[in-house]
Amino acid sequence: MFRPKISASLMCADLGNIAAEIKKLEKAGVDYLHIDIMDGHFVPNFTFGPDLVKKIRGFSHLPLDIHLMIEHPEQYLDLWELKKRDILSFHIEANLHPQRVLAQIKTLGAKATIALNPATPLSTIQYLLPELDLVLLMTVNPGFAGQKWIPAVLDKVRELKTMIQKQNLKIEIEVDGNIGEHNLGLLKKAGANIFVGGSSSVFASPAYVKNTRQMRKPR
Repeated sequence: MFRPKISASLMCADLGNIAAEIKKLEKAGVDYLHIDIMDGHFVPNFTFGPDLVKKIRGFSHLPLDIHLMIEHPEQYLDLWELKKRDILSFHIEANLHPQRVLAQIKTLGAKATIALNPATPLSTIQYLLPELDLVLLMTVNPGFAGQKWIPAVLDKVRELKTMIQKQNLKIEIEVDGNIGEHNLGLLKKAGANIFVGGSSSVFASPAYVKNTRQMRKPR
């Protein structure tokens, strides 16, 4: 039976009570803690740094889903104390030598992942697929929570799923950006299996257990 994986976006949590928030998310049964790293250059916003990520890791046994929305990601891969089940994604738009970065991520022990902005074509990663564990497709332009999702990404998810199947690869597809009741079923059918839950889903109300169960309901 298909079981979607939920990656709870800590950008939408109460950061003043982050330890308690993480305990609630563990009780809700989320699969990952999604951590957006923004540098104010690649995207027009700033978020978490390595010191806070270390504290978050100390609060939880859950694997981290670290999303680097930064320029020159290859310079900062060693900062996150990566573990075996962690995901580390960087943007294809921010790096000229992705094979090197993917190899380094694998050496550090995490799942090697490339992220794509909505307007970035899949052709940019076509020849990288055999080296990937996961692809993260943005369904909004990155930088801020609460944006409207871009429905055209549905076709992109379908196309990526077809590319993966044609090469007989085991690559997971993650989607990030205003994921909720309005699009979760469509994205599942298109081929996504990891869903970043933010203010439209996991954090839509204080009832994290109920919200997470709702995301996993068959559609």
